[in-house]
Amino acid sequence: MGKLIAILGPSGVGKTALTRALAATGIFDAALETHETRPYQERFSADPRYALHNQVDYLLFRAEQERALRDSPRPGVLDGGLEMDFYGFTRLFHKRGWLEEEAFSLCARLYETLRRFLPPPELFLRLTAREETIRRRLARRDRINIASAEDILLLDSFVDDYVKTLPDARVLRLDVSEDDPSYRALLARLLPPLRRWAESEDERISLPFLRSGL
Repeated sequence: MGKLIAILGPSGVGKTALTRALAATGIFDAALETHETRPYQERFSADPRYALHNQVDYLLFRAEQERALRDSPRPGVLDGGLEMDFYGFTRLFHKRGWLEEEAFSLCARLYETLRRFLPPPELFLRLTAREETIRRRLARRDRINIASAEDILLLDSFVDDYVKTLPDARVLRLDVSEDDPSYRALLARLLPPLRRWAESEDERISLPFLRSGL
């Protein structure tokens, strides 16, 4: 079973760009959100009554992606994943009133059941950036933005709430305020230790080793 990395952070911070940059190295398999192919994304963007449909679809879709990545001999990387979709977006939609209490509880049951059958990622990359940087990146995006610029701080706080529950050895925090979309500068520092972590079967090679290489 291959190792799995999930990239966490608010919309616009650069999760998809970093996922693609890591996949382009040839070391990792990648799974993206693929907004354009999800059946309820566009409908939900026009009508909040599709919030539950959208979240159930995404939670199942992310679980399916994890299963496929785990079956690959190469390590996998997700731009967000199950945790981002539940602890980030499902909580955001509940907070905004798009998911009533019963619908939110249904999503929670689905997420918890999926996690009973699927081990969580071995490593989380927690991306942060200055608010003005994220707003600028969101404004340039040419795809559906379910979360608006006004949701940045709220989403960021929800991600932090989840990350605080994780052991430090499973979280690598990266400020990407200054990185270009190709992440060349970051990858030059991140890739050597991350490659060794991904290829090693020694569980002791974890975050302390990764941080020492950055």
